[in-house]
Amino acid sequence: MRSRTGICCVLLSFLAIKEPAIRDKLRINARIRVREVRLIDENGVQVGIITTREALDMARERDLDLVEVAPTASPPVCRLMDYGKFRYEQTKKEREARKNQKQVELKEIRMKPRTDTHDLQVKANSARRFLEDGHKVKFSVRFRGREIAHPEIGRDMLEQLSEDLREYATVDQRPALEGRAYTLILSPAPQAKPSRRSEKVALKPELEGELRSDAEDEDEQAGETPL
Repeated sequence: MRSRTGICCVLLSFLAIKEPAIRDKLRINARIRVREVRLIDENGVQVGIITTREALDMARERDLDLVEVAPTASPPVCRLMDYGKFRYEQTKKEREARKNQKQVELKEIRMKPRTDTHDLQVKANSARRFLEDGHKVKFSVRFRGREIAHPEIGRDMLEQLSEDLREYATVDQRPALEGRAYTLILSPAPQAKPSRRSEKVALKPELEGELRSDAEDEDEQAGETPL
């Protein structure tokens, strides 16, 4: 029996220690240890500087809590309020803020040096939709085998895409060679229009002739694998 009683006492002590953590960072009621406070009542009226004991008595008489809202002031500022209701409303506001907050993602679009004009058009339009939805876009042109001997093909593709998407994006990172891939990162332009799925990005015709090269033809015939 004694052992059970001892366990119960330990559990009760543990709960008593943990309880203040639920109260969040604001000190309330008996946790306010200063001698005097500047008090504001539940209606927002300045009561003035009074002792903490008097403020606690006033809170009990009105069935409210004494909450320290400005601990660094001299003396600290406290307010009379229904703290449970206050925390509920704060939690509700935080939940709504998280719900309305838009999550920005980095969408990666991968390509090859031999990507044809039609596929490049499709990828550009996908990027436009991502940008209009508020996401960042990372283009990657990956080289295989001897394709890496002609990195300018990937750079030209990315520079052309950057130009064609300039109405919808700003450049975060200009085309740069990272290992065996050329990359470009775009962010949504502040003036970007709302997404209209029927619109398409028109690629400049100059790019079409650059999507093929002798090196690519050699790779296709040789069937080379990455170095």
